[in-house]
Amino acid sequence: MTRVAAAILFAGIVLYAVFGGADFGAGFWDLTAGGAARGSRPRALIERSLGPVWEANHVWLIFCLVVLWTAFPEGFASVTATLYIPLGLAALGIVLRGAGFAFRKVVVGTSAQRAAGAAFASSSVVTPFFLGAVAGGIASGRVPTGTAGGDALGSWVNPTGMLGGVLAVFTCAYLAAVFLTAEARTRHLDDLVEWFRRRAFVAAGAAGLTSLAGIVVLERDAHHLFERLLGPGLPLVIVSGAAGLSALVLLGRSSPVAVRLLAVGAVACVVVGWGVAQYPYLLGTHLTLARAAAPSSTLWAVVVIFAAAVALCGPSLALLYILQQRGRLEHP
Repeated sequence: MTRVAAAILFAGIVLYAVFGGADFGAGFWDLTAGGAARGSRPRALIERSLGPVWEANHVWLIFCLVVLWTAFPEGFASVTATLYIPLGLAALGIVLRGAGFAFRKVVVGTSAQRAAGAAFASSSVVTPFFLGAVAGGIASGRVPTGTAGGDALGSWVNPTGMLGGVLAVFTCAYLAAVFLTAEARTRHLDDLVEWFRRRAFVAAGAAGLTSLAGIVVLERDAHHLFERLLGPGLPLVIVSGAAGLSALVLLGRSSPVAVRLLAVGAVACVVVGWGVAQYPYLLGTHLTLARAAAPSSTLWAVVVIFAAAVALCGPSLALLYILQQRGRLEHP
């Protein structure tokens, strides 16, 4: 049952990396779109794409935190006791981002609109960076077991933590650029197809170079993870690279659905590869999933509730995303 609960937790992480990542990445391109006149059309497409789904995308983060807290309470306590600074800053970024996105559509006055837009866009970059730094801190083994807590800064301000943060930002930017290219193609906005297509290539190049640098970083700073990524995690890393490159090749040529699926597969395989490399440990090489797991009765409850949630909420979320992709949720 521990493995089933761990699979449920990691499924939530993958879903948040994909849906939340595309959400954050859209904010990255909003931030870098240029001035009010030059960036108006890309920002308008970003607005229409995110508007119906941006709140739903962050349900997955809540899901992950609840499952971790319930199914692996010792791991949850250890992570929050040590990594409270990046977690707190990420939470603040999510709040500011949501407020900025909502208020920039209703506030009166150019200066207020710019301030709200800046809060949305800048938080879209800062938040994934801190979440990536959290993942790096966990992967590097710097989070000790227990509520005493480890080094509040050194646990995430380190080579692996910074690698995780930077890679998260570039990965989100790549995923969003691919999604928005497909969105522009669906809407027959040829100028924006090329605009986002170029940025997808730039983001992919940045993510690729960061990953190559990460080989050296992990070999020196998180050797266990490095060895596991070159072992059982290697096939997933290779599939991720192949899917990501295929998405770039097919951008603007193939079905938007196929391109999106390839980009999703690239990001999902990276995250799953990390999970495979981390297994059977939850933290570093000192806290296993079995040791961190809650009693079996609690794990059974988590599995049953998860199955009920899939049955009740899954169709609604699927319908939301389908209607959004078809443009049926936009205001006239």
